[in-house]
Amino acid sequence: MQPSLTPIKPRVRRESKKLYVSINKKFVFSHLVSALWMAFSIYLSLPWLKDLSEILTLPISILIIGGIAYVPGYMNAFLVMSLLLDRQPSFKNADPDKEVTLLVAAFNEESTIYQTLSYVAGQDYHGKIKVIVIDNRSTDNTQLELLRAQKELNLAIDILKEPKTGKFHALNKGLKHVTTEYVITLDADTLLHPSAVRFLVSRMESSPEEVCAVAGSMLVRNSRENLLTKTQEWDYYLGIASIKRLQGLYQGTLVAQGAFSLYKTDSVRQVNGWPDAIGEDIVLTWRLLQKEWKVYFEPLAAAFTDVPSSLSHFAKQRSRWARGMIEGLNEIKPWNQPQIYTKYLTGVNLVMPYLDMVYTFFWIPGLMLAFFGYFWIVGPMTLFVLPLTILSYGILYMYQKQYVFKNLNLKVRKNILGFFTFILFYQMIMSPISVWGYLQELFKSKRVWE
Repeated sequence: MQPSLTPIKPRVRRESKKLYVSINKKFVFSHLVSALWMAFSIYLSLPWLKDLSEILTLPISILIIGGIAYVPGYMNAFLVMSLLLDRQPSFKNADPDKEVTLLVAAFNEESTIYQTLSYVAGQDYHGKIKVIVIDNRSTDNTQLELLRAQKELNLAIDILKEPKTGKFHALNKGLKHVTTEYVITLDADTLLHPSAVRFLVSRMESSPEEVCAVAGSMLVRNSRENLLTKTQEWDYYLGIASIKRLQGLYQGTLVAQGAFSLYKTDSVRQVNGWPDAIGEDIVLTWRLLQKEWKVYFEPLAAAFTDVPSSLSHFAKQRSRWARGMIEGLNEIKPWNQPQIYTKYLTGVNLVMPYLDMVYTFFWIPGLMLAFFGYFWIVGPMTLFVLPLTILSYGILYMYQKQYVFKNLNLKVRKNILGFFTFILFYQMIMSPISVWGYLQELFKSKRVWE
């Protein structure tokens, strides 16, 4: 799913007047449904709990089944209800023209930087886009490609050099040169849909004053490469997008990802820019939320990125994400967040290590035991988690297809093998990798950004 450079005017959905349901009511109702679902799950699991308790004791059995069925079921039910109640507000101004600055941190990006900038030049945004590229000690021909872009593209490009290694150093160097109200970060290997900047700024301009950032929507560009990239296509299209929609509904998107997000420049400066962290965008976002500001998500502001095509690269990336989450939790505790929704949303992250460890050390071995006829941990009861998971993905699939992709003149590529791999096996890879990331942070292992 790679965008064309031809500017288009996507069809923006205009919401008809409907009964307004406040965020508080959505939050409470979704939790009520989730609690009922979990109570039903506990009732159905009593025979399973009894059998497992005879082998591992009742407390350990509750810990295991809770991580496999109770908590995931609760979270999936909350996700489903929230997505059903979500109504993306229409733009107050679909054609903003404020001048914006776009920051690109680049390290050895000779193969991608020119194409990335050409897609920026092809935006249908009516305002001026100033581009600042910060060369972070590149040793290849990145500089030559930047000079070619300056010469050939109809784009205002400033080139800076940052001698200190680290993306956060590069972005903070660029931030010093930003003079516009809004600043957008873009990865050097990410391609923008022709209307991406317009939609991102439109969402900010249509939002309340306390909104300080808007996260764009990330999609996979190189999904045809192999089975791993095909599987990740569904993770971005369904998994990551659903979580961001949920968080955006409750005004607390937890990661305005550095790959493509818009920030109010003054807000970033008030929290001292990007931090020295392996998850610099996570910690930055949580610092913004701690200031009682809000972070939104705009699904129509689409960008296309290359995902890891090798298992080793994938493991490094996702363990880094897991480690970045722990960094954020260490710096800003959920109970110190000022808003009830962000307390809850960041608090959910406290549960993730527990779920990943249960999945890694009990569910996967339990699955192996099930193949030999021992259904102590994995058995028919675990199947009750699947319907809600499939339902949630089905809801998001239709939303992505009918609202996002249709409005952007994109088509959902047929990727059946990747879909079934994502549903059946993806978590078996993800949880152990995440556990590895948690352990790296626990023992303060050397940071690896790539």
